[in-house]
Amino acid sequence: MSEILVKTRDLSKVFAKGKEKVEVLRGLDLDIEQGDFVALMGPSGSGKTTLLNLIGGLDKPTQGSIDVGGQRIDQLRSSQLSKWRARHVGFVFQFYNLLPVLTAQRNVELPLLLSKMSRSERRRRAATALEIVGLSDRAKHYPRELSGGQEQRVAIARAIVSDPTLLLADEPTGDLDRETADEILDLLQILNTEHGKTILMVTHDPQAASHARHTLHMDKGSLAKAA
Repeated sequence: MSEILVKTRDLSKVFAKGKEKVEVLRGLDLDIEQGDFVALMGPSGSGKTTLLNLIGGLDKPTQGSIDVGGQRIDQLRSSQLSKWRARHVGFVFQFYNLLPVLTAQRNVELPLLLSKMSRSERRRRAATALEIVGLSDRAKHYPRELSGGQEQRVAIARAIVSDPTLLLADEPTGDLDRETADEILDLLQILNTEHGKTILMVTHDPQAASHARHTLHMDKGSLAKAA
């Protein structure tokens, strides 16, 4: 039986909108096994991205617990959470968030600048990450010299360069054409099956979700059903 990597219990998140309070997540319980690839689907406003941000330590819950790899991240102070996030989580977004003034290699190195790693080790790790995503020959190219699919590959290399425990992807193919999207999804599958990465992916696209091992459906801040 696989080990549970992510466990949330009674997870709630309330946002203040003026004088009104909006409950985005409602007492949500979730288990994600080590080595799983989970697609998270649901209509806009169902709480998918909020849940992703909470699991990734980008936000804190109003109520409930979040355990990732045996660490109660909801109990961490902001400074502790930043260090935990840098070590354990890789993020992939719909828009690649690459720095245009840096080459692909330097963009991938960015997360490692927070560590005490030597310059040569940073370069070695970035080169390895670019090789995994099939872009060794584009290391010295700037984002403007890359296609959208190549930019997303660089973003994925940046997400995996620190060998994170968990890979979180928020609509990673939302800005790509179908053929390029499928290439990115195939890459995520390889990261899952061959490199053992645990992946949680938010998507509106059923075809994207079909690349995952399991699909969870959210509606109005709760899990509707699992497939």
